[in-house]
Amino acid sequence: MSFFKRIFSSEKKESLDKGLEKTKTTFFSKLSKAIVGKSKVDDDVLDNLEEILVTSDVGVDTTLKIITRIENRVSEDKYLGTSELNQILQEEIASLLSETNSGEATEFVIPINTKPYVLMVVGVNGVGKTTTIGKLAYQFKKQGYKVVLGAADTFRAAAIDQLQIWADRVDVPIVRQNMGSDPASVAFDTLQSAVAQDADIVIIDTAGRLHNKINLMNELSKVKRVMQKVVADAPHDVLLVLDGSTGQNAFEQAKQFTAATEVTSLAVTKLDGTAKGGVVIGISDQFQIPVKYIGVGEGIEDLQVFNKYEFVDSFFK
Repeated sequence: MSFFKRIFSSEKKESLDKGLEKTKTTFFSKLSKAIVGKSKVDDDVLDNLEEILVTSDVGVDTTLKIITRIENRVSEDKYLGTSELNQILQEEIASLLSETNSGEATEFVIPINTKPYVLMVVGVNGVGKTTTIGKLAYQFKKQGYKVVLGAADTFRAAAIDQLQIWADRVDVPIVRQNMGSDPASVAFDTLQSAVAQDADIVIIDTAGRLHNKINLMNELSKVKRVMQKVVADAPHDVLLVLDGSTGQNAFEQAKQFTAATEVTSLAVTKLDGTAKGGVVIGISDQFQIPVKYIGVGEGIEDLQVFNKYEFVDSFFK
């Protein structure tokens, strides 16, 4: 296809291919079984394809959209061979992702007219939130940005210590207080420090408790209000981190967090350890929130900007 031009470096693309290997292998082994002995795409093939997409954690609603698109292609072309199914699937999934107005980026960049750019990171404990923040700090610093971290997940001492380890590793300043401190106070101090240091980007970690949505909502609202005393339009981005390996549970977390606060972008982690990579397609489509970053490995370079063309190309490679 014309839009599947090479965008990433070969090294970055190799990392993406490798990260999606389990998803791809599982998906295509199921697909090949579904079309064995078939020469054309008929109702049986479409029923099997629907089941494959749902069990690959693409999600029911998104699966139905993809099936409808393929049915339309079948009715237009009258005859569609199973040999063409991969190509058509690839085209329709890329087209679906295009509608979310995301996945065009190729580098870690922030708007040039916003300084400091304030990124607030939300997500439940265990999804790779702090690790994602550390890797983002590394990538932004590599691009030449001056980064400051804020440890506003004061509910767990481990969260503060883990963020400190990343700050030391990446060699960026961190603002922290003791466990149990007011998260809004930490966020306020972080922004004041960032302004004083003329920093380009501030990344604020927040607590990942979902057992009481009202408390979470109130806490995040307070953090935002207090940050706005220092930077009037902060935060500029609220990034929700989801663990891709949990499949449908990631959908549920996205639903809970989007109800609790205004989420403006997504990061889907741990795609390398799972066959559930289809969750990126479903979440992107269902929530109409741009997927900005994906985690395809444990290495510091294995957090990538999400590019839909490269993702779909790797998925079907």
